[in-house]
Amino acid sequence: MTLEFFHATDTGRARSNNEDSVAVHEGAGLLALADGMGGYNAGEVASGMVTSFIKTELGRWLEEASENATDAEVRRAMDICVDNANRAIFNAANSNPQYAGMGTTLVVAVFRAGRLLLGHVGDSRAYRLRGGRLTQATHDHSLLQEQIDAGLITAEQASFSANKNLVTRAVGVEDTVLLETHVHEIMPGDIYLLCSDGLSDMLDDESIGQIVQGQASLAAAGAALIDATNDAGGKDNIAVILARVSGAPEPARSWWPFRR
Repeated sequence: MTLEFFHATDTGRARSNNEDSVAVHEGAGLLALADGMGGYNAGEVASGMVTSFIKTELGRWLEEASENATDAEVRRAMDICVDNANRAIFNAANSNPQYAGMGTTLVVAVFRAGRLLLGHVGDSRAYRLRGGRLTQATHDHSLLQEQIDAGLITAEQASFSANKNLVTRAVGVEDTVLLETHVHEIMPGDIYLLCSDGLSDMLDDESIGQIVQGQASLAAAGAALIDATNDAGGKDNIAVILARVSGAPEPARSWWPFRR
């Protein structure tokens, strides 16, 4: 199994600063994407802190642990790293008035032999494109998603709601945070997209899938996604990470609690 990556951020058409942050550690098969929130430069600080922390600390652990670590151990390492980053952001926000209330969403992905450990907090998303079909791989931690889940509104109604961008979970806003993590089987030809809501709020899933499929390279697909988002209004910052799987994945081992 081999992996190809592309990542980029863009300020968009309406904002003067960029509060999105991305990090890729190719050697560890590690991706992180964050969308910051808060006044002044606080959102930019929070998102940069969490992606830098994950790339440095989790990336180092993954390289040292290599293939000897079980999925359960990797998942535990992800939890610990996000918890440490959460405390660092929370403490910074509470010790510096300029950063008061800052926080960030997060999507973190760890590629292993034949599978992907995918964790997230907030409403930044991960998608999988397989066989021409785009599937959302994360479930938003947002007020709108809770209303959809409860049957109070439809997904179509949510796209016109004034309550967009109200997340129910974020890194750094409280002294603890829960990273929702799932394991996914990966196959040759899969393309995974991590993005901030600056992209997913402007483009529907069908458009995203068509854009990615219509490009020969990940770099061209990433640029086309950003261009299409800006053409649709570019109302927020845009962050994109793309990963393509090639080669034959090794059979996944069946360690508890991820027995196959």
